[in-house]
Amino acid sequence: MTDDTEKAPKEEILRRGWTTGACATAATKAALSALVSSRFPDPVSITLPKGQTPSFALDCERLEAEFAEAGIIKDAGDDPDVTHGALILASVRFGPAGSGVRFFAGSGVGMVTRPGLPIPVGEPAINPVPRQLMREVVQELAKEHGFAPDVDITISVRNGEKLAKHTWNPRLGIVGGISILGTTGVVVPFSCSAWIHSIHRGIDVARAEGQGHVAGCTGSTSEKTVRTLYELPEFAMLDMGDFVGGMLKYLRRNPVARVTIGGGFAKLTKLAQGHMDLHSGRSQVDFDWMAAEVASLGAFPELVEEVRQANTALAVLQLCEAAGVAIVPHVANLAQRAAFKILGPSEIALDIVVIARDGTLLTQSEILTYDQLEHAP
Repeated sequence: MTDDTEKAPKEEILRRGWTTGACATAATKAALSALVSSRFPDPVSITLPKGQTPSFALDCERLEAEFAEAGIIKDAGDDPDVTHGALILASVRFGPAGSGVRFFAGSGVGMVTRPGLPIPVGEPAINPVPRQLMREVVQELAKEHGFAPDVDITISVRNGEKLAKHTWNPRLGIVGGISILGTTGVVVPFSCSAWIHSIHRGIDVARAEGQGHVAGCTGSTSEKTVRTLYELPEFAMLDMGDFVGGMLKYLRRNPVARVTIGGGFAKLTKLAQGHMDLHSGRSQVDFDWMAAEVASLGAFPELVEEVRQANTALAVLQLCEAAGVAIVPHVANLAQRAAFKILGPSEIALDIVVIARDGTLLTQSEILTYDQLEHAP
């Protein structure tokens, strides 16, 4: 047992919270319920993607002949989230026949003005999972109350434009407010030491079980894809998140036979650049670096300049895919080299798996050891 294991401090258990997407969904359900039944459910419960059914107390409510509005105060738990305490409002009204569910940005919710994001230009910055959760609420209530699921949903955030100045939204071309986010609906409190400590414990468990192959992934989507790809047991999946450096440094001292690093293109681009903490608040994609790498692959000068002027890694990926430039395997190879700079000379075999937002496998690097990489062409 190593000294850092013996002396590891007891970490405080941090309280989880709810995303802006979960709050917007709950507010939508309360408002639409009132519009069709004249009664606001308070508290109002929703079902999240992983099956949790949290309840939310309403902070405000308004019912008129043509629309209803409900508001919920976001509770981010013990996470230092810029939107903790923000009022998330949903206003709903019936739309034209056959229009389906439509989303609108109210005060404090941003609009997408540049490509490269999961939401098209000209749309409110309400991400895909929150949109799906709100559509499911509409379908549920439409079936229950017998109305057509043609509903206009306007999401607003009190002081959202001011809050957005403390986010990356202005740089990403999202103007006028914050984004409505969340893939699971749950905010996991951010504690660097606690998170890295849990990675270490995961490695310890895998070693104790004789598990020779472990995987560290940047999020739940990449974890699901990697686990399925290699048929790994659950305990072989390390909750790496953004802390690739913390994982690799511990593996250097406590090795396994093989480690896979899986993640999205943007996160692994930052690893390829040499960043060992992939959190957006502590590392950023360098588009001058990306332009140079695209140029090294033989891209035309016009594409190189487009990459230099891009605002997201996704935009770069889309540009390169359209031009037939193999940026993804190139980034995977560079990420592998960057990871080995931390692992150093060892017998550990390492590979990189790059995954799209929808879980599609984009590329797999070769499985190499440090020596094999050093002698690779």
